[in-house]
Amino acid sequence: MITAPSLSAFIRMLLLGTLCLCAVLNSAGGDETESCADDTLDFGFYASFEPVSYSADDDPESEGFNTHLGYEADLLSALEAMQGAGLSFVREAIPVWDEIWLLSATPRYDLVGGGITILDSRRRDAEGEEKITFTSGHITFRQSLLARAEDAEALDSYDKLTSEVRVGALPGTTGEARLLQITGLADDQGVLAAGARIDTPQGSLVADGSADFLITAAMASPNLIDRLHLHPPVATMPQVIYLGSELGERELLEALENGQIDALARGEIGNQDAAHYTGEAFVVAALDDATENGGFTLSLETPELASCLDEKINWLTDSRQIAYADWLNDPTVFMARAETWNERQAQSD
Repeated sequence: MITAPSLSAFIRMLLLGTLCLCAVLNSAGGDETESCADDTLDFGFYASFEPVSYSADDDPESEGFNTHLGYEADLLSALEAMQGAGLSFVREAIPVWDEIWLLSATPRYDLVGGGITILDSRRRDAEGEEKITFTSGHITFRQSLLARAEDAEALDSYDKLTSEVRVGALPGTTGEARLLQITGLADDQGVLAAGARIDTPQGSLVADGSADFLITAAMASPNLIDRLHLHPPVATMPQVIYLGSELGERELLEALENGQIDALARGEIGNQDAAHYTGEAFVVAALDDATENGGFTLSLETPELASCLDEKINWLTDSRQIAYADWLNDPTVFMARAETWNERQAQSD
């Protein structure tokens, strides 16, 4: 026979067990069942960063231009498939890279992606006002040089770059910024080396070593916005050729193929992909030691959405344990994670 005191203790024990069970279920995904958004979100993506984020068709007038493909496209589709997440995206391709990350602070887009490296400097506009925030890093980048196969040995180190070498770069990218820093064309703050000559549509300028000649992955001095060609001040630094205003990085790949440039400075992922699909006509030569993380951008005024997305993205990537290489090996990896999420949600209902 159970006495009154022992009956009360028994009830408390049952309640405690129920709470513990809930905690277990929550740790498997229960806490993350919060809906991130009530409405469909407008997602802008860079159209020319294959294989991370790109359009099915290069032509902005085509139906396929707004069809999103690549690593980030599959990650978004998995987010949409997660039951209870409340995520649905209307995707629109953005053909121009310049300050693309700040577009999420405009009424047109709720989120922006496309292989955007997370940098504190990119959170601010030209006036220095903080405008956007980033989601958790879901992909890791490392900068590199892509070269023609016959030039692989000659360009297998940044130290081998000289004034005879023409390196192509897309303005405003970490590929450009790291190239300038590694080769000494700019310091860690992005100030160009004194004596560097920069060709622009308005004429040529010569850097004086001051902040009036600044290039970073987030911005450039107004006089350098339309830079076309950077000539080094000494023979131990390379030339930099700026292309991509119309076709993005595809324009740079064509320039490498036809000999207009000798190497292409950009992320290892894109360069490896190009090397693979050209049948090894191109090779990844030099590699940067530093690594970077990429994420999506949101308006600074949507912290709840950012936090909710972080939880879902972290779950899909298993807290970054599932990386680009895993997706490349199995493009369904994120959707499989979403299905596991849904199974756990069904068990906790």
